[in-house]
Amino acid sequence: MMNNLILLPKYPTFQSRWDIEEIHPKFFKCISWQMEATMDEINCPYHYVCDKTYPPNYPFSIDILVLLFTTCSYLVTLIILILDMNTRKGTIFLTHSKRFLLPSGPISLPIIILIFAKGPQINTIFPLSCIGPSILLLVLISSLSFDIKDDKDIKYTFFAASTISGILHASLYLDSIVLPYYTGFDALVNSTFSGECETCVCRKEILVVGGKLVKYKGWSMTTFVVVGVICLRILCKIFGEINGGKFVSMIKVLMERFSWILITLDCVYLMGNSPPERIILRVVAFGGIFLLILLHVVREACSKFFTMDYVAEKLRSVSISTPLQIA
Repeated sequence: MMNNLILLPKYPTFQSRWDIEEIHPKFFKCISWQMEATMDEINCPYHYVCDKTYPPNYPFSIDILVLLFTTCSYLVTLIILILDMNTRKGTIFLTHSKRFLLPSGPISLPIIILIFAKGPQINTIFPLSCIGPSILLLVLISSLSFDIKDDKDIKYTFFAASTISGILHASLYLDSIVLPYYTGFDALVNSTFSGECETCVCRKEILVVGGKLVKYKGWSMTTFVVVGVICLRILCKIFGEINGGKFVSMIKVLMERFSWILITLDCVYLMGNSPPERIILRVVAFGGIFLLILLHVVREACSKFFTMDYVAEKLRSVSISTPLQIA
């Protein structure tokens, strides 16, 4: 749990009536804060009370299953990235069967959506309020890194469209987890207890959805840029190299690079600005995301190197096979 000395000023009369350890979950899982009338306009201009909370957490066995699934999804992504780096010509080392194992694949992504939909109750040993953003970033990295171009147009469009829908749904469900969490965090840090009830707090400013301390959302520019990249991939697949296909392909490459920048910025921001809870778990999760980003950069560099080496070999073979003619 968080540091009570930082978040909760010590009020002996308050602590004698309510257990501080039981208050934290109520703040973090509150989905409706009610502003009540106050008679003290100076010391308590805004008085809030939690009106509604999410249901109790699932058993820790559910957290274990989610942890195992997330770990396996991450390891699959990591292994495929490493195998792809060892491919000489920089082609994607990914068959149609392996695609189903990726976090952005047609099997794993619906499971992730289901996990996020039940996320407020998965909060025992693997809290999605802390780890959920890293899982979404894993899905975005997976969708950006692996793109099977050998599919037929209809099949490719179907899978790409399902990925887009899955990413948008996952982002919305993630916000239903993290926004109440960040709102409760703001209510704890920037408020004082009035003592009238467990969650009754006095504030100097209005409490807003998501709070003002952590400005991260799953439904964000990062998500929309990644979705835009997938849409451009569909257009490139349909148009090919004609009818403006080259221009669309150029825009797609620029947006892909911009997507990686946004993902990196989100990861850095969450590492430095997340609530001080489950620090070790959060460091491990976002450290793993940083590793995937680093491997992608290395893979791109290797791909450029192998392409240049391949072109150089072709030029050498052509120059050797072509006889030198002297006038």
